[in-house]
Amino acid sequence: MSDSTTSSDIDAGDVAAATARAAAFDLDTRRREMRTAWLTQLPSYTQRRNDLEKLLACVRAHHAELTAAVSADFGRRSRHETLLADVMMVQDDITHTLRHLRRWMKPKSAAVDYKAWPARAEIQQKPLGVVGILSPWNYPIQLALNPLVAAIAAGNHVMLKPSEHTPRTSALLAQMLESIFPAERVSVVLGGADVAAKFSELAFDHLFYTGSTAVGKLVMAAAAKHLTPVTLELGGKSPCVIAPDYPMAKAVARIAAMKFLNAGQTCIAPDFVLVAKGQRDTFVDAFRSTVLSAYPNIAENPDYTSIVNDRQYQRLQRYLDDARAKGGDVVQVCAGDAPDVGSRILPPTLVLNATRDMTVMQEEIFGPILPVLEYSDLNEVAELINAGERPLAYYQFDQQSSRVQAMLDKITAGGVTINDCALHITQHDLPFGGVGASGMGHYHGHAGFLTFTKQMPVFKQGFWSAFWLLKPPYKQLADRMTKWLLG
Repeated sequence: MSDSTTSSDIDAGDVAAATARAAAFDLDTRRREMRTAWLTQLPSYTQRRNDLEKLLACVRAHHAELTAAVSADFGRRSRHETLLADVMMVQDDITHTLRHLRRWMKPKSAAVDYKAWPARAEIQQKPLGVVGILSPWNYPIQLALNPLVAAIAAGNHVMLKPSEHTPRTSALLAQMLESIFPAERVSVVLGGADVAAKFSELAFDHLFYTGSTAVGKLVMAAAAKHLTPVTLELGGKSPCVIAPDYPMAKAVARIAAMKFLNAGQTCIAPDFVLVAKGQRDTFVDAFRSTVLSAYPNIAENPDYTSIVNDRQYQRLQRYLDDARAKGGDVVQVCAGDAPDVGSRILPPTLVLNATRDMTVMQEEIFGPILPVLEYSDLNEVAELINAGERPLAYYQFDQQSSRVQAMLDKITAGGVTINDCALHITQHDLPFGGVGASGMGHYHGHAGFLTFTKQMPVFKQGFWSAFWLLKPPYKQLADRMTKWLLG
């Protein structure tokens, strides 16, 4: 299968067959079978490493099929974006994990309070058991397999439920994982929202969900039935602030590169931009120049991605209609012929004169629409951001470090990139996750390993112990020791 494969080349029978196989087992029966298998043979370092190596080889062998499947699911998805933002992110994560796994698994010595000398203490890294992963459609490879990598590295068995909105990719992932893992170790569940709801109610040892805040609330409520701990990777409105003295062309080029990656269907894409008063027109001019340079003839441009389905496309159109009705100036930048509505190509769009009562300023956009607001000073910016839910990401373009720190002192976000967008997500040693409505818990690198691990404290008593002197019947020695311990 070549990288130029179109949606008509993807066999719908493969999707149906994979879905039928995944529906052929009862979810809770499979979970219990997987837990029995896990208890029978806990994954060793060798098994974990072998499993990760097999996964890496499998992903490398299926580049063409993966890019074709994702493009078919979207209608049009940039091949380079799939390779860079999906496939490369997975391969890079596996390579990093393999490099550090042995060290991560080793017990960590812990200090012992002098009152307990000569005892020793350590923290052992214990796998949890069978974990569930619910992954979304926007990066259907990365956001399914990166949590899987962390869960396998931590020594767990995994049930994975990929999104029904990218059915070809989900079916391909199921086929790939079935080919390298026994069902009792990694099992893929396919189906719609009803299956996802049942999946969320299973008595997993941990449940990992990536998606919208609204659905995240439902997942957490379902998991509460069994007190299943959850990691929620959600979204929100990630602001982007441009300092008045920062080079506008450079800021716009970096903002546009992230905002229009995957046509804005990215949880950490800039959701609105704040520019200093009097600089809005300069921003618009730079924006127009950047977009026209990056996406000539957008209707036929293979580098620009479609909106994933009609429902999402119509949602974005409603946002624009609402903005116009409330006084917003909607500016679409489109070189060449206007795209056909049926293609679900939504050109890069600015919303000027944006106000807080517009839907586009209240809901996460998740598309190529960028509201632009003006500010007088950074205190005003901090108040605006803090008036809403805490964002998944915060971006500031500013060469004055003291001003940057002043803003960071006032704002709490899931993650931050300064003078660029989203690059904090590419760093293995930075935990990725939200805060408040944008999520809870972290993953990536060691943080992902820890998410799927119980850090079990172990205290090893010495042959001699002063604590043995503190037991009934309490006498003078106990009185003297108590007085000494209390200072």
